[in-house]
Amino acid sequence: MDALIAAAARLLAEGDILAALQRVALRDDPPALALRGIAMAQLGDFPRAKALLRRAARAFGPGEAVARARCVVAEAEIALVARDLGGPVKTLEAARATLETQGDRINAAYARHLQLRRLLLIGRLDEAERALAGLDPASVPPALRAARELIVAGIAMRRLRSAPARAALERACRAAREAGHPALIAEVENACRILDAPAARLTGRGPDRVVPLAEVEAILASGALVVDACRHVVCRPGLAVSLARRPVLFALARALGEAWPGEGSREALVKRAFRAKEADPSHRARLRVEIGRLRAELRGLAAVNATSRGFALQPHGAHAVVVLAPPVEERHSAVVALLSDGELWSSSALALALGASTRTVQRALDALAVAGRVQSCGRGRARRWMTAPVPGFATALLLPGPLPSG
Repeated sequence: MDALIAAAARLLAEGDILAALQRVALRDDPPALALRGIAMAQLGDFPRAKALLRRAARAFGPGEAVARARCVVAEAEIALVARDLGGPVKTLEAARATLETQGDRINAAYARHLQLRRLLLIGRLDEAERALAGLDPASVPPALRAARELIVAGIAMRRLRSAPARAALERACRAAREAGHPALIAEVENACRILDAPAARLTGRGPDRVVPLAEVEAILASGALVVDACRHVVCRPGLAVSLARRPVLFALARALGEAWPGEGSREALVKRAFRAKEADPSHRARLRVEIGRLRAELRGLAAVNATSRGFALQPHGAHAVVVLAPPVEERHSAVVALLSDGELWSSSALALALGASTRTVQRALDALAVAGRVQSCGRGRARRWMTAPVPGFATALLLPGPLPSG
C-alpha cells in the first residue's frame, strides 16, 4: 500500500472525507477506486459508491481475495444504509469468512456487525443476540465497540429493557469519543435521544399522557393488566395473549380497557369494533358472539362481564387496567414508523421488516402518498420511499420485535 492510499484510508477512518478524496480523486487503480467508493457512500451518493466498489472488486487480481472481500463488505454496508434488505446474505457471509481466514479480523468483525444490524432492522432479535454473544468487544477498535454497543442498545430497547439500553449507550458514547469519529458520535447521541423520547401513550378515561420507555417497562412489570395497542396484545407479568390476528377482538378489548373500571355500552362497542354508525339487531347478535370469543381468549387474564348497558372488564389478580397506545396513531402506522428513520426504503425491504406481502406494503405506500405522508424517488426497482421523522417521538421503537412476557 503506497503512502497516499494509506493516508486516505486513515482519513476515512477518522471521518475526514474530503481530505481523503483529495488524495485519491484522480487515481483509477483498484485501491483508490475502493476508497473513492467508500468516500462517496459517506457523502450519500450511493449509486456512484456502488459503481466504484464494483469496479474496484473486478480490478483486483485473483490473488487479492482480501481486497475483493473488503469491497463486498463495503457494498453490503451501502445496501444496509439504503435499506436494501433483500440482498444476498450469503455473499456477505462468504466475504466475512474470507477475511476471517486471511487474518483480517477487524474487517471480518465489521462484516459480522453489518449482519447483526440487518437482523435488528428486520426484527430477528433472538438471532441477533445469539450472534452477538460470539463477538469479543475487547478484540476490536473503539469504533466497532461503539457499533456493537449500539446493537446491544437496539435489542434492549426493542425488548423494552431501558436500564440495559442506557448502560449500552453510555459504553457506546465512551467508545465513540475514544474513536473520535464525528458521525459515530452523532449516531450515539441520536440513539440516546430516542431512548428518552416518548415511546407510548397512556389512554383511557382521563387525558392521554405520553410516556418514555422506562415508564412503559415499569407499567408492564407493575402487575396491571395491560392492553397494548402497540403490539396488539393483552398481558400481565408472566402471561401475554396476542390478538394481532384478531382485530375485532382487540378493538373490543381496547374499548373495554379504556372504559375500565366502568363499562362499555353495546352501542359504543359496536361502533368501535364493527365501524357501524348504528347498532342494529344483527350487530348486537354479532357482538355477543365476539364477546364470547374474547372471553375465551382472555380467560387466564380477565373476565368479561355483562351489565345492563353493555360489558365490563374484570381483571384476574390485577389491581388496574392500563391501555398503552402508540404515541402517534394513524392508518398504516407501522409503515410510517419504519420510514421515520429518515432513510430511503424499498417496498420489498419494508415488506421484509414488517413480515407482510410486498403488495400489501405497496397499497399502504400508495395510500400514504395520496395523503401526502410519504414520498418516493426513482422508478421501477430503484424506487425508494421516505418521510420526515415525527419530531420528539421514538418511532424506532415501533419496529417489529417480540413482546416480553414478563
